[in-house]
Amino acid sequence: MATPASPLTCPKPMKATSNGVFQGDDPLDYALPLAIVQICLVLVLTRVLAYLLRPLRQPRVVAEIIGGILLGPSALGRSEKYLHTIFPPKSLTVLDTLANFGLLFFLFLVGLELDPKSLRRTGKKALCIAIAGISVPFVLGIGTSFALRATISQGVNQGPFLVFMGVALSITAFPVLARILAELKLLTTDVGRMAMSAAAVNDVAAWILLALAIALSGNGSSPFISLWVLLSGAGFVLLCILIGPPIFTWMAKRCSDGEHVDEIYVCGTLAAVLAAGFVTDSIGIHALFGAFVLGVLVPKEGPFAGALVEKVEDLVSGLFLPLYFVSSGLKTNVATIQGAQSWGLLALVIFTSCFGKIVGTIVVSLLCKMPVQEALTLGFLMNTKGLVELIVLNIGKDRGVLNDQTFAIMVLMALFTTFITTPIVISIYRPAKLAVTKYKHRTIERKDTSKQVRILSCFYSTRNIPTLINLIEVSRGTAKKEGLRVYAMHLMELSERSSAILMVHKVKRNGLPFWNKGEVSDSNQVVVAFETFEHLSKVSIRPTTAISPMNSMHEDIITSAENKRVAMIILPFHKHQRLDGHFETTRTDLRHVNRKVLQQAPCSVGILVDRGLGGASHVPASNVNFTITILFFGGHDDREALAYGIRMAEHPGITLVVVRFAVDPALAGGSVKLKMSQNSSPEVQPEDEVVISRLKESISTDGSIKYEERTVKDATELIEATKSYNKCNLFLVGRMPEGQVVASLNKNSECPELGPIGNLLTSSDISTTASLLVVQQYRSQLSQDALNSLEDGETSDGNESN
Repeated sequence: MATPASPLTCPKPMKATSNGVFQGDDPLDYALPLAIVQICLVLVLTRVLAYLLRPLRQPRVVAEIIGGILLGPSALGRSEKYLHTIFPPKSLTVLDTLANFGLLFFLFLVGLELDPKSLRRTGKKALCIAIAGISVPFVLGIGTSFALRATISQGVNQGPFLVFMGVALSITAFPVLARILAELKLLTTDVGRMAMSAAAVNDVAAWILLALAIALSGNGSSPFISLWVLLSGAGFVLLCILIGPPIFTWMAKRCSDGEHVDEIYVCGTLAAVLAAGFVTDSIGIHALFGAFVLGVLVPKEGPFAGALVEKVEDLVSGLFLPLYFVSSGLKTNVATIQGAQSWGLLALVIFTSCFGKIVGTIVVSLLCKMPVQEALTLGFLMNTKGLVELIVLNIGKDRGVLNDQTFAIMVLMALFTTFITTPIVISIYRPAKLAVTKYKHRTIERKDTSKQVRILSCFYSTRNIPTLINLIEVSRGTAKKEGLRVYAMHLMELSERSSAILMVHKVKRNGLPFWNKGEVSDSNQVVVAFETFEHLSKVSIRPTTAISPMNSMHEDIITSAENKRVAMIILPFHKHQRLDGHFETTRTDLRHVNRKVLQQAPCSVGILVDRGLGGASHVPASNVNFTITILFFGGHDDREALAYGIRMAEHPGITLVVVRFAVDPALAGGSVKLKMSQNSSPEVQPEDEVVISRLKESISTDGSIKYEERTVKDATELIEATKSYNKCNLFLVGRMPEGQVVASLNKNSECPELGPIGNLLTSSDISTTASLLVVQQYRSQLSQDALNSLEDGETSDGNESN
């Protein structure tokens, strides 16, 4: 007798936590342990892929899209056992909830990156490029949708399908584009700024079109429902515009620069993001819109927006957001693309997407009289897709507008267009190599000292600011405004967590004067410090920012120095002084940057060892009372240090002491105790005699310049003589002095970038509170000794002691 068939039973809902394996529970049958395994798997795979794709300079979003596809049914998901163990159907609700939760806050960050004020100031050129970059691919997308509906997407609702296809092909991913531009060092170029402006306009237009597409894709039979959804969405946006900005502005004003942002404001804003998401989801246009709108309305000036990014970005971008790529990857099955017809449609979609974006952008750019090379570059940059593209496709899939095959085709299109952007842009646009600037004044030492001196002063953190400002103060020479122009370059590392908001707003005013009428200055404490100093002094200071990975930061510094035609680059030393007086390494990779700049700089270079020149704040000109000591041995670098010192001596508060060291005459011709280096010459160079004779002639009667000569027999006497000048405020020395006197100090240098005298002045042999500036004069070809010292020092990085 046959047994009756058992009735079908639904799987039990997953409990949150298990009782443990010792109680007989399988952790993977419970929501929390399974979610932990899923998150860890996603993180490991995407990070490994990002590392493997790094040589191709691909943005992380490419690795995340590929990782999601690999974890889905296209690759690993072909194994039923894997799929039902790691991503069982009953766990997908939890996974999608976590993914959308992360996406909600990520879209809030995307909104933070868009500045409505910048959109209003968008030039006609950028606006025309943005309109062309949206309209042409949108029209082509509608055309492509007819081909898809006639083949693989039969029976779908025509209206929503047309709009979804148009939006999917016309999107430019603003955050991904910012990342690519920063990686390629194009963020500060004309083409980079144009791309960011056009992409910002594109982003806003895409979200409006997506809202339209979602409203049209509703399940309601009446068209009035779609109209009601659109009107309610518009009403929500207007209400947010009326209520949001005053509240956010009040919060921002209560957050002062340099102070901790009150937690209640951060929590209140994040709660408002969730509430806005709930309202827009209730309306029927997706929770993401509410978060995005609130992000746009948060004021971008001041520390408040930065604090929100700091609090939210790491957790969202690092932990939750990769889950969205997996959620998308689980819906993507490349195996559905079968046969010549499907692959032909994939080729058609990729072609129309690229053709519409690239050709539309290029044609309008050329009509706006942009160079052909820049127009080409802009076309490929605007073709960047990314997360926003996936959001559009996933919403379309969830709404039943896109079937499995169409969805897979569109995901591969987004991956392909983003993947090709970086390699193509690298091959067609190389501004650093194209713009080789020729200029005359590459050193401080020059025949006509009345000409303007330009200095590029670099800093990594606020720790260097007071000393740097006081150094600029004493460097200004005579009281003429145009006597000195300083470019204050903030060196920012481009790391995995660098937000587009931080990058875009830092470079928005690159190289422009601090004081612009009608434009609100940045509330950044660094900018405030330099701005205040500029107003009090007679120095022209212009801010500039380099955002780059540390291993290529030197390229930004060198390119900027050449473009700005500076005579000297001043770099911070890679160590900072502890309270006990000893030096501690700040970051070893800063040392790499300094060495590369010394090797390749187009002008003179100074390494600033900061011991607190003038204290922890700016010393007003009337209160400056510094003693600057130059230890002169001879050679190009020492002459450059002397020229800089003489300029400093023009400041009424400066006393310059020039100490010339020479070998004891009794030893010069006989048995010399000093160990000679190959290129050391016992003879005094004629150029040294010329500059010293000029110095003696210019020594003023008021005692602002003092000149002394000291003879020494060996290194011990040199060290003892140097100790007698340790009460000064600043030592100014050459990096590679020449002559017999310093020959014995050339060996065993811990920091070759400082040279023998610089190392002596930072060693425990000399007890001093004086800061130190080590100068290398520009020469078309550095001496072999100078180059060798930098190359030899690379091997000692790992053995560096503090």
